[in-house]
Amino acid sequence: MDIAIDKVRALIVEARRLDVKDGDNDPQSGSDAMDDRNVDTLSAGDPDEASEHEFRGMIAGLNIDERADLLALLYIGRGDFAAGEWEAARTLALERDAASLHLGNYLVATPNLPDLLGEGLAAIGLGLDDESQGSAEAAAENGVEIRRLRRSDG
Repeated sequence: MDIAIDKVRALIVEARRLDVKDGDNDPQSGSDAMDDRNVDTLSAGDPDEASEHEFRGMIAGLNIDERADLLALLYIGRGDFAAGEWEAARTLALERDAASLHLGNYLVATPNLPDLLGEGLAAIGLGLDDESQGSAEAAAENGVEIRRLRRSDG
């Protein structure tokens, strides 16, 4: 696996911030934006929009191999592939989505993205909190060679 585990964890944290992003606070209020002085509308300076911008920036900063690994984790977490099918999931990611300039859009629009990435990590033997050698061994049993377990390149 070419993506550092701490990068995946950081992306999960950012994705969780996006998951709790509020839209309309009272969608059934019966009023419109003019009546309620746009209280239910997110403002341009909203911190949630900054989180989305930061998340997209993190995705844009990944190289193609890291993007493929991230998507493979998503595919495994979503159940498209079993944990032992890492190479197949990664190959599909490379063929389909990893090179796309719209990967950030795809990921932002993916329901439950942080949970799916976490489930992908768990399926290959890497938990969100576990950075032990045993985790690298469990991942290897699923055909995933961990190249960078503890630290990212930046």
